Order: sequence, then C-alpha cells, then structure tokens
Amino acid sequence: RKDLLLKNAEVFKSQGEALGKVSKGGNTRILVVGNPANTNAWIASKYAPSIPVENFAAMTRLDENRGASMLSQKLNVPLSNIDRFVIWGNHSATQFPDINHATIDGKLIS
Repeated sequence: RKDLLLKNAEVFKSQGEALGKVSKGGNTRILVVGNPANTNAWIASKYAPSIPVENFAAMTRLDENRGASMLSQKLNVPLSNIDRFVIWGNHSATQFPDINHATIDGKLIS
C-alpha cells in the first residue's frame, strides 16, 4: 500500500496545485472520491491554500455502495429501496457504517 500512497500523493499534490491556481477561493468546493479519500483530500488541500480546508470533502462511495448492498442482502430488500445509509471514516479498518438515519421505503431502519 505504501507505493499506492506515494503515487496518490503525487497525483493529489498536482491536482491541489492546479485547483489552487484556478479556484475562486471560498466559493470553491472539492469532493474527492479516490481511496483513500480522506488522505487524498488532505493532500490536495495542503497544495491548494487558497481554498479553505473546510471546503474539501471526501467520499468513500465504493465502501458506501458495498455497505448498502450488504444491508440489502441482510434485510432481504431491494437495494433501490435503501436511502440515507452512510459510511464514516477513511477506506480502512477505522470506517464505520452508520444506519442511524438509513431508511427502507422511507421508514427508519434502526
């Protein structure tokens, strides 16, 4: 994984620098999807100082999709009926699936 982190660091450094050059500062919002999303968002933010750090967000969409699919199978409901399921944390053992606000057909699961 170290080699992947180093490669990602190069990519998100250059992306951060490019975003910093063309951004509108506080009006710019950045959503990072590539895993490890939190780490990549942090790297990009360090190289785009003109964009407030709070304007960077990380989305672990693949993990969220996997979690929702597992929930769908466990509860024997179509995946399309599940909403508001979310994964918190980075793409690692620290992530946490949160079903506290998740719904099936508009009704809370928990």
